[in-house]
Amino acid sequence: MFDLTKSELHLLRRLNSPSKVQDYLDSIPINNEPEGDTCISPRRVIREKRAHCIEGAMLAALAFRLHGQQPIVLDLTSNSHDFDHVVALYKRHDCWGAVSKTNHSVLRYREPVYQTLRELVLSYFHEYFNDDGNKTLRSYSRPVDLSRFDKLGWMTNEDDNWFVAEYLADVSHIQLLTRSQIATLRKAHPMEIKAGKILEWK
Repeated sequence: MFDLTKSELHLLRRLNSPSKVQDYLDSIPINNEPEGDTCISPRRVIREKRAHCIEGAMLAALAFRLHGQQPIVLDLTSNSHDFDHVVALYKRHDCWGAVSKTNHSVLRYREPVYQTLRELVLSYFHEYFNDDGNKTLRSYSRPVDLSRFDKLGWMTNEDDNWFVAEYLADVSHIQLLTRSQIATLRKAHPMEIKAGKILEWK
């Protein structure tokens, strides 16, 4: 199925709930890209046992797909003083949740309690700040169904899936804040900044 091996299918079929998918991603080290920027496929995540946010989101989307859900991801975009983030989406009881691979104490798993995507995205807002404490989350994409990339082999590529990253960067995004709201944002408290610097993987 989907050109996956028996061992890959065995692993992914065991990940039959969002919690189990998140637990699996939490069990593997963060991909610090020691050889340079990467956007590796779910196959390589399983084999190399490493992932950063978009790589973890693609693996989560594939696991959801094997259990009858759409393989959809969402791009969260920051201002120019921070990094974007990608999560995999799922729904339970008509509410949205998210699986997230991160190395920090924040921007993590979200329970399926959000009635709209905007609600889900805003749940990340106060945690989404840079080292100076500036709150940087600015927009989010519409859900992107990764099955659109099936012919490009996003699930099993040995080369990097840059076409996924480029599409997420170019797709239409919905702005969260007005200019006047941005102008009056309060910085995160020093205790929040300290907590945000906690790393799971060195």
